[in-house]
Amino acid sequence: MNNLITVGLAALIIGGAIGFIIRKFTSQKSIIDAETKNRELLISAKDEALKIKEEAKKESEKRQSYLEEIEKNLRRREESLDKRSEILDGEKTQITQRLEEATKLKEEAKELRKGQDKELQRVSKLTKDEARDILLSNVEKEYKDDLIRKIKAIEESVKETADNEAKKIIGGAIQRMSGDQATETTISSISLPNDEMKGRIIGKEGRNIQIFEKVTGTDLIVDDTPDTVVVSCFNPVRRATGVLALQKLVADGRINPTSIEETYKKAQEEITQQIKEAGEEAAYELSLPGLHPDLLKVLGQLKFRTSYGQNVLRHSIETAFLGIMIAEEIGADVNIVKKAGLLHDIGKAVDHDVPGAHWKISSDILKKFGLSGNVINAVEAHHGDVDPKSVEAIIVKIADAISGARPGARRESFESYVKRLTDLENITNSFKGVEKSYAIQAGREVRILVRPEEIDDLQALKLAKDIAKKIEQDMQYPGVIRVNVIREIRATEYAK
Repeated sequence: MNNLITVGLAALIIGGAIGFIIRKFTSQKSIIDAETKNRELLISAKDEALKIKEEAKKESEKRQSYLEEIEKNLRRREESLDKRSEILDGEKTQITQRLEEATKLKEEAKELRKGQDKELQRVSKLTKDEARDILLSNVEKEYKDDLIRKIKAIEESVKETADNEAKKIIGGAIQRMSGDQATETTISSISLPNDEMKGRIIGKEGRNIQIFEKVTGTDLIVDDTPDTVVVSCFNPVRRATGVLALQKLVADGRINPTSIEETYKKAQEEITQQIKEAGEEAAYELSLPGLHPDLLKVLGQLKFRTSYGQNVLRHSIETAFLGIMIAEEIGADVNIVKKAGLLHDIGKAVDHDVPGAHWKISSDILKKFGLSGNVINAVEAHHGDVDPKSVEAIIVKIADAISGARPGARRESFESYVKRLTDLENITNSFKGVEKSYAIQAGREVRILVRPEEIDDLQALKLAKDIAKKIEQDMQYPGVIRVNVIREIRATEYAK
């Protein structure tokens, strides 16, 4: 038993020793394998580092070679620039020398010219200024006819081109615009049912007519004209109100101081409403929203105002339409032309109560209601009192002239017509060299005969311009006046 135990213990000890030896051997083998792997990795890393070093070296050599090539190129360019700089310096020196030589030659030429001038003055016995005047005079005489012909040719060419284009635009605008014939006057006649009504209008001891004139501010003319009385007033709105009141009184038949005052108040309300509607209708007709209501009320008063028989409100609307057509043709601002055309004569609505020219009153009204500067300038310039600052202002001026000058637009009394023709002839006769002048074609043309020994062809052109300018400054007239200067030389001889 003891032997078995002893054998077992011996076997256990021997087994443990053998295991220890095996584990130790295995551990030493693992260490040896790890060291081998580390050596292999180290060798591999060294090989990779050598490869990278070799590649870096090659790349460095390439870059170095590239930099050396760039350096060589830069050196070559620097040498080339140095050579060019030397060449330019040489050329600059040559140019400087030539300039100095040219300056010397110029001075020598001046001295020679002075000497020649002195010699010419000594020989000709004329000063330099006298010789120049003679030369210019001879050249002017020699080429005067050529100059006149050239000026005329240029003027005719430009005028023909401009006239043709203007005629197309204006002709198209006029064709598209139809207007009424002028028939209104500054007095209004009222038809009565019978002459007995005149007695009612006059009243006992003239009481009714006195009250009527006092209340309405008009003059009531009752004369021998059968069944007719006349209402006259310088203010067209008051005249229209008086006419309406009298028509209501005649229709009612009861005419006394009380009924006159009541009827006049009703007529005032109706006329005020008509004025408001007229202004609104004009703005609507031209598609002009946004105008101030008070401005439209002033505009509506033009319904009762006439100029040479032409209704001013219709004239204003017509001017706006004509301006719109022209502006559309040439690409101008239609909105500016539209507003300025409609409002250009608005000052005539109040010029009975406000002093000053109607264009100035119109300008002040538009400034008060905050309209733009371009519109105000177009209104101020429509009669040439202010210089136009835009093409729209010129269009409004043209449209206003067309509307006033078209056939049937205006009427003129015989006395003012004769006076206008007389003034036209007097203006032309006041110029030096004019022998006789004739106003023809209802004052739309003036033909002027000049003395040929006093006025040559060039002076005739200037005379026509001067006369036209004088007419524009001193006269008021509708439309355009053509100034035609005629210079004629007749050679007469008799064969005997």
